[in-house]
Amino acid sequence: MQPHPNVRAVQDALDAAGARDAAGRPSQVRILADAAPTAAAAAAQLGVEVGQIANSLVFDADGTPLLVLTSGAHRVDTARVAKEHGIGKVRRASPDFVRDHTGQAIGGVAPVHPGKPAMRTLVDTALFAFAEVWAAGGIPHAVFPITPAELERLTSGTVTDVA
Repeated sequence: MQPHPNVRAVQDALDAAGARDAAGRPSQVRILADAAPTAAAAAAQLGVEVGQIANSLVFDADGTPLLVLTSGAHRVDTARVAKEHGIGKVRRASPDFVRDHTGQAIGGVAPVHPGKPAMRTLVDTALFAFAEVWAAGGIPHAVFPITPAELERLTSGTVTDVA
C-alpha cells in the first residue's frame, strides 16, 4: 500500500535533513491504528506522556503564519507569544489558512511542510524535558519520533516558553 502523499513528503524531508530519534536512528514516520488529532489521543496510542507530543499549531500572526511546536500538556498563551516575539496579534488560524500554508489539515500538521515556504517557528521549552518527543507526520494517523534538539534544528525554530 502506498503511503499518503503528505506522509511520503514528510518522510522525504526527514531523510533529507538527516533527522534522528533519541536512539540516534533515522526518524521514521509511523502510521497509527486510529487517527490521533489530539495530543491525548496520540499519547494513548503511543504509550507516552501527553507532554511528549509536539503539537504543531499554526497561528495567524498579523496575517503571516506562525508555527508553534508546543508540548501536548500545554495551551499556547497567544498574548505572551505576541508580546515576547514582537507580534501585534496572534490568533488561531482557520483551517483554510493552515492548509494554504502547510498543505496539511489541522490534526495532522507536521513540523515540516515540503513544497511550502519555511515559516517562523517557535519550539516550546517544555519539550526539552523529554529525551524523545513525537510529532505529526502530515495526516492524523501519522507520527514520528524525534529529539527536541533535532526538532529545533529541523525547523530552525526559536526555543521559547509558550504557555
